[in-house]
Formats: sequence, structure tokens, C-alpha cells
Amino acid sequence: MNVVAEVAAWFADPANWSGSAGIPVLLVQHLGYTAAALGLAVALAVPLGLVLGHTGRGGFLAIQVSNIGRAVPTLAVLTILVLMPPPFQRSTLSALVAFTLFAIPPILTNTYVGMREVDRGAVDAARGMGMSGLQVLRRVELPLAAPLLMNGVRQAAVQVFATVSIAAIAAFGGLGRILTAAVGGVGGTDVAQLIAGALVIAVLAVAIDALLALAARAADPVARARRERSSSRVVELPVDHAGQGGLA
Repeated sequence: MNVVAEVAAWFADPANWSGSAGIPVLLVQHLGYTAAALGLAVALAVPLGLVLGHTGRGGFLAIQVSNIGRAVPTLAVLTILVLMPPPFQRSTLSALVAFTLFAIPPILTNTYVGMREVDRGAVDAARGMGMSGLQVLRRVELPLAAPLLMNGVRQAAVQVFATVSIAAIAAFGGLGRILTAAVGGVGGTDVAQLIAGALVIAVLAVAIDALLALAARAADPVARARRERSSSRVVELPVDHAGQGGLA
């Protein structure tokens, strides 16, 4: 039996879709880690990026810290947390902290850059109209920075979803359990299961990326205004007057 047939047989096996080690249960665990880490990262990084971008102060330091965060391997952070005393060790808290730290850099950087790239003319005009700093932030800067902000969330979501797979190495849940179970078993490496697990993670990561790309497009006020103008534009067709009137 070739590898393609073995992978198809693995997906067709009901045992891989039921029980605590089945795909649905592992997927829920995987999405749970991803959503929780992403939510915490958004709650921490977006307000900080908005304030730094609005004031224009401390942005360089924030970006440099973000760059350092990108360079630190998530597996190393998770391993250190697992080896720490309670409340860390092999707990959900350790996984959430590691993945949240991994998600913060792209969100913080994109939020800050998006705020700084807002047209200064629009900001000055808003201030000239008497808007307060908070009103300028909420009604002008944030809507215009939304596309870049959403792209940062999108990038973080895909990265975290893919990286949550390594949590299985430290005996956490998630789709990574399919990969770890396929390696080093009694019969050696199960190549079909390894490929199947990788396919599940890859396909879902692409699906998440596509969904968040649509969300980022919907959050773009400029693109939305263009779509609304395009849909409301009335196309006037020439009136055919042929045949009107009497025959010469």
C-alpha cells in the first residue's frame, strides 16, 4: 500500500475520529489554546500599540522588544515554564503564557505601525474640528489603522495555531498529539499518521488565514466605502428610441 492510500485509510478509520485522542477532541483543545492566547495578546498588545502610536512615544522600544520576542523560541519558553514551580509546571497557565508571548509581537508592531501611518492631514483636520485626543483616536486613527491591526492579528493567529502543535511535546493537548503519537511508537514511526496530522494542521491554518483575511478586508473603511459606492452607483443605460414615431 502506497503512502497516499495509507493516509486515506488513516482518515477513514473511525477510531481516529472518536475518543479522547480523536481529531474532534484534539481540535477543540487546539482551538482553545489558540483562541485564549490570541485573546490575551490582543487585550495586551492592541491598547499599548494604540497609545504608543497615538502619542508617537516609545514606539522604537516597543518594536525592538517585539523583535526580541520573535527571536525567542516558543518551545524554549514553554520548557522553562514547565520546569518552574507552581502555578506553572505542566499546567494550562504555562502553555497560555508561552503562546501569548509569541502572539504579542506581530499584533503590537502592526498596531503601532498602522497608527503611525495614518494620514497626518486627516488627524490635523479632526483636531481642527475640535475633536479631543480620544475622539481622534476612536473616530479617525483607529478606523484607518484597522487593516494593519487586523493583519497583525491574522499573522499572530496563524503562527500560534501552527505553534500550538509543539505543546504536545510537553504532554499538553491539541492536534500535536497526533504527531507525537506517530513518532517513536512500538512499531516505529507511523509515516501515514505523521503526514495525516501535518495535513490537518496545515489545512486548518490555511482556513484560519483565509477567514481572518476576509475579516481584515471587511475592517478596511476605505475599501468598504469603495464597495458601497460601487454597489450604489446607478448605471444609466441609453434609451432605445428606435421604432418610435410614425414610418416615413
